[in-house]
Amino acid sequence: MRCGRGASPVHEGNIQSGFVKLIIFLLPEKIFLPTAAGRNENAKKNMMIRYFNSLLWGFLTMACFSVMAQGEAITLEKLFRDNYFRVQSITRGQSMQDGLRYAVIEGRTDLNVYDYETGTLQQTVFSTTGRLTGENGNALPIDDYSFSLDESMLLIGVNQESIYRYSRVATYFIWKIAEEELLPLSGVSRQRLPEFSPDGSMVAFVRANNLFVKDLNSGEEHAITRDGEKNHIINGTADWVYEEEFSFTKGFFWSPDSRRIAWMRFDEGHVKEFTMMMYGSLYPSEYRFKYPKAGEDNALVSIHIYDIATRQAVVADARGDQEHYIPRVQWTKDPDKLAIQRLTRQQNKLEVLLADAGSGRTSLLYAENNLYYISITNDLTFLDDGRHFIISSERSGYNHLYLYDMKGRRVRALSSGEWDVERYLGVDEENGLAYYLARVDSPLNNALYSVGLDGRSTTRLTASDGINSPAFSRGFRYFINSFSTISAPPVHSIHHAGGKLIKVLEDNRVLRERADRHGFSDPSFFTFTTTEGVALNGMMVLPPDFDPANTYPVFMYVYGGPGSQTVVNRWNPSNGVWFQMLAQKGFIVVSVDNRGTGYRGERFRKMTYLELGKYETIDQAEAAQYLAGLPFVDGGRIAIFGWSYGGYLSALCLAKAPDHFAAAISVAPVTNWRFYDTIYTERYMRTPRENPEGYDNNSPINHVPDIKGKLMLVHGSADDNVHYQNTLEMTAALIDAGVQFELMIYPDSNHGIGGTQTRLHLYRMMTDFLLRNLR
Repeated sequence: MRCGRGASPVHEGNIQSGFVKLIIFLLPEKIFLPTAAGRNENAKKNMMIRYFNSLLWGFLTMACFSVMAQGEAITLEKLFRDNYFRVQSITRGQSMQDGLRYAVIEGRTDLNVYDYETGTLQQTVFSTTGRLTGENGNALPIDDYSFSLDESMLLIGVNQESIYRYSRVATYFIWKIAEEELLPLSGVSRQRLPEFSPDGSMVAFVRANNLFVKDLNSGEEHAITRDGEKNHIINGTADWVYEEEFSFTKGFFWSPDSRRIAWMRFDEGHVKEFTMMMYGSLYPSEYRFKYPKAGEDNALVSIHIYDIATRQAVVADARGDQEHYIPRVQWTKDPDKLAIQRLTRQQNKLEVLLADAGSGRTSLLYAENNLYYISITNDLTFLDDGRHFIISSERSGYNHLYLYDMKGRRVRALSSGEWDVERYLGVDEENGLAYYLARVDSPLNNALYSVGLDGRSTTRLTASDGINSPAFSRGFRYFINSFSTISAPPVHSIHHAGGKLIKVLEDNRVLRERADRHGFSDPSFFTFTTTEGVALNGMMVLPPDFDPANTYPVFMYVYGGPGSQTVVNRWNPSNGVWFQMLAQKGFIVVSVDNRGTGYRGERFRKMTYLELGKYETIDQAEAAQYLAGLPFVDGGRIAIFGWSYGGYLSALCLAKAPDHFAAAISVAPVTNWRFYDTIYTERYMRTPRENPEGYDNNSPINHVPDIKGKLMLVHGSADDNVHYQNTLEMTAALIDAGVQFELMIYPDSNHGIGGTQTRLHLYRMMTDFLLRNLR
C-alpha cells in the first residue's frame, strides 16, 4: 500500500531568517522513563531536560528569546491553487549509450540532449512542434520516449492516459532520427509499453491484453497472443495487484540477442471482481476490475518464451508445490537463460530459477528463507563476465549486498554492518565498483557509497547530512543528484562519479526566498524512549512566536506503515508547507516513526508482523503521552492525522487510545484488513484463515464504541486501491455505536484525491476541523 503524497545540510538563508530564537542550556541528562501509572516531579523535570537537549539542539547558539516578524501569511490558496511553494525539479531523463550525454524532455514538447561534463545543450533530437499537434493546433506534449539501442530511432508517446498507478496507454510513433521520418507504431488503437528489440529491428508492445511484435523492416505487425480478454486473460503486462504491490507493469522481456521474447500471462478467471460506481452522468456507470482481497484467489501466472523465427512458444516450468508469485523476470547475460524469481504466497521463501529458453526447463540458482517475509527489489544484477550476480538480502538482520557465482555459491558480502543499504544503484564492472545509498550514520540521513567488488575500499561519495537521490550515467562516469534537507528544498546537480560537483542545474533559490519571506520555522528532530524501552525518532515544528510559558495544541502526522518513514532529513513539498501554516496558526506539529518503519534494521521493521496496527498504535499513544508531559503542551488538545496506512492508524489511535487523542482525521483508511489486497496484506498478516485474531484485533471498524474524540473520515469514491467500502462500512459501525463523526466523500476521486480545487477543498476542510476542535 502506497499513497502518492508527499525532509538535508540546513541552508544559510533558512538559518538567518527571522524565527523564534531560543537559548537552551545543556543540562545533565539523567532520564527517568515515564510509566503508565504517572510521572513524579523528578521524572517530569528530567523529561524536560532530555527534550531540550535532544529536540532544540539547533537553537543552542541563539542568545535569547526573540520574536521576529512572521512575514507574509501562508495560505492554502498559495499552496494548492497557485503552486506558489512548488519545488522546481528537473527531469533527469535517460543517459545516452556513450555515458557522456543525457536526454531530457523540456517544455513538454522538445527532447533535448545535454553534455554531462558541461551541462550544455548538444542538440534537439525531436520536437512535436509542427509534427504532432492536437485539435487546437498546438504541439502535443511528449508523454513517453525511448531510444533504440544504437540510438538511431525513437519511440515517442503522446495522448497518454493513466490506467492505474503505473500503467498507461498512449499513441506511439517511431522517429527515424537521421531520416527525420515519423511513422505510427500501429494504425490500430493506442498501445502500451512499446520497446525496441536490442538489435533495433522490431518493436514489441501490448494492446487489448495481447502482445504484438512489429517488424520495422517489413512493416508487418504480428500478434504473439490472441487470447487476451478484459478481466480474464492478460498478456505482457501485470494485473492490478501485481502492479500495485510489486511495482511494475511491463510483463515482457527481449532476450539479449533479439531472438526471443518472454512474457507473463495472467489468468484472472478465478479472481473476484470489485465494482466502483462512476458518477457525473444521468445514469452512473459501473467500473469492474479484478481485485483479490486477503485470503481470496489470485490470478494464475505463467511464463512463456517465444521464438521469433519459428513463431513457437514454450512454457517455463516455474510451477511450485504451493501457491506462489512471480514478482520479477529478467534475462541473464546468456541469451539462452531466463531468470525467474518465484516467491511463496506467504512471501517468506524466494527462489531464483534459471529457465532454458529452448525447452522451458528450470534449475534452482538461489534460494532464501525468512522468518517473516522477503521484500522484492530490482537489485538482482547479472554481471557481464557471465559468472557472477549481485543480490541484496536481510539475512544478517540488515539489508546488504552480496556477490554470488552462477552456481549459486556466495562469494562475499559487499556491504556489512548494523545499518541498511537503502538502494542499490548498479555496478561499474570496468572499474570493479558497486554503488549504493545507505543509512550508515542515522536513519534520518543517507549517503552515496561505492565499494569494490572485492568487498574492499568502501568510499563515501556525498558529504552533507540530508537525503540524496542520484541517477548514474551509463558507464558510471557521472551522476545527477537531487539533495535536500528538512529545512532546504532540493538542489539538483551534476557530479563526477567520485562525487565532485560539476554544475548546479537547479537550486530552488526562489522557493528558499519564499520560505524565508513567509517565516518558515526550522523543524527539529528529537528522540524519546517509550515505557517499553524503545527509542523512537520524532520531528517537531514550533510556532514562530513560540513561548515556552504558554501551552499549545499538538497536531501529529502519521503514516507508520511497514518500511515507511516520515521522520527524515528531507524537504516535504506538500504537507511540509501545510505544517508550517498550522504552526503559524498556533499548533505544534509533530511526527513520530513508530515500530515497523524503515531503516533501523529488520527486527525493528518487522516487529509488527502478524499484528499490523498493534505496536504502531502503542507507539503513537506513547508519543502523545510524552508530548503531553512537556510543560508547553496542552495534553487535552492532541490530534492525529494520516492518509492511507496513516489514515488507518489515525482512526485506530482514536479508538484504541481514546485518552491520548482529542481528534483524528482519517483519509482513505483501511478500516478492516479483510478488505485489502492479497499481496500487501498477507505479506504482513498471512491470510484471515491463518491469522483471524491479527486481522480483527487491530481493525478500526471493530473498536468504534471506544471512540471519544472528534473524528473526520475522508475518502474518494473511485479509490481503486483502498476501496470506498472501507469508509462506508466504518460509517455503518459508527452509526450503530452511536458515535458522532464528520464525513467527506469526493466523487470519482481516486486514492490520491487529486485536482487543484479538490485538494484545496480537502485541506481547507481539514484545517477548519482542527481550528474548530483544538483551538
